Amino acid sequence: KKLKISGRELVSVPKQVFGLDQLQVLEMSPEGESCLRNQMDLLPQDISCLQHLTCLYMDSNNLKTIPAETGTSSHLERPSLSNNSLSSLPPEMGALQRLCSLHLANNSLTELPASLCQFRSITFRDVSDNRIGTTPSSIQHLENLETLLLLFNSLESLPEDVCLLRNLRTLWLGNNHVRSLPASFGVLVNLDWRCNYRSCNSEGNPLECPLPEVCSKGPEKIRGYFLSFHR
Repeated sequence: KKLKISGRELVSVPKQVFGLDQLQVLEMSPEGESCLRNQMDLLPQDISCLQHLTCLYMDSNNLKTIPAETGTSSHLERPSLSNNSLSSLPPEMGALQRLCSLHLANNSLTELPASLCQFRSITFRDVSDNRIGTTPSSIQHLENLETLLLLFNSLESLPEDVCLLRNLRTLWLGNNHVRSLPASFGVLVNLDWRCNYRSCNSEGNPLECPLPEVCSKGPEKIRGYFLSFHR
């Protein structure tokens, strides 16, 4: 149920791993506090075979992309992908409804797909009576997400829909290029606004509305602060 594979010469996930259909925890990161990276730059599409996977630790590799098939890992709760070379995420990751933490620090992300935090609809044609309509497909709202680590990327903004992540308790944005936050950012009242703004770190951004200055005001005043700032 748990498997850890490490080594500087690691360049790919061994094919035998994808036959472990009861695997719950897969760790392929360098040992301990090593500052070295593995050379693995590809997470295979076969990751979708591990349908019982809850934790995926792939920190400090050289991953450039995450396959769309990751979104079919319906039990995945804790993907840790920090210290890689990711420039984007597949929108299919928005289907991971059990996600409770997502670690993406020290990558090259320039934006977050809105589907990580919103509902998505699909368009269909009702052939029988020639009607066209919409129906909700898989729910894209990550209701269980509590921790989102985005520090040391190249983000210039956050999608407005990030404010739908009402259970978010830790949001680290430090050292990006974010100039402003969404107008409804103050509704994220589960962040520890009043006594420990480390739960919502934004240092190292050229914010026009620096978050640490309002963290002591409490949820109600923060909500009003952001609304007045965006008027």
